This record gives sequence, C-alpha cells and structure tokens, in this order.
Amino acid sequence: MVTEKTVLPDKFSSGPHGLGDPEDRSLRKVEIEVLIPKLMREKAKSEKCVKEVEEFNHCCKKSSVFMVVKCQEENSLMKSCLTSWYQNEDFRKLCTEEYLKERSEFRRTGVKKPMKRA
Repeated sequence: MVTEKTVLPDKFSSGPHGLGDPEDRSLRKVEIEVLIPKLMREKAKSEKCVKEVEEFNHCCKKSSVFMVVKCQEENSLMKSCLTSWYQNEDFRKLCTEEYLKERSEFRRTGVKKPMKRA
C-alpha cells in the first residue's frame, strides 16, 4: 500500500479514512474558540433556554418593526439565560465531550452527521 504525502501532521491525516486519528482528543484553536462555543450556543438555545427563546421570538413576531423597543425585557431574559450557560464550566465540558465524540465518529467512518436546520 502506498501512503500519500500530506502537509498535515500525522494526527490530522492518519486514521482509517485519512481524516485524523479517531482516538486523538487534542483540540485545535479553532475547535476551542469557534466550534465548541457554536455547539454550546445551539444546545443552550434548543435545550436549556427554550422558554426564554420562545418568548423572545413570539414578542418579535407580534411587535414587527417595533421589536427593538417592545422586546427589550424578553431579550434581556434570553441573554441572561444564554450567558449563564455559556459561562457554566460543566456545560462546556459536556459540549466538548459531545464534540469529541462526533469528531471521533466522523474520523472513524468518514460520514458527516447531518446538520440540524431550525
């Protein structure tokens, strides 16, 4: 078997599909600063602050153009809920583990998990 040369380090180009080692648990800067916070935002909106997000969305739909003025209270409640989850270290660890599990599965199978569309 001939192995292709790549400019990437072995841990990013090894594995069964050349996508990286499925067992590697190290995180790149972009994963720490962008991808995991994105997962945290999505989970906080869809699982942790559902009531606040729904109330804000309902207010915006009801208020139309005047939502900036009329929905300040709902926006503040939603922001404080989301912020409390973003700053929760246990929640960050949970999301990091979920991210690593998904990345490992992708590296093992080569199949991307379908994105959820809201």
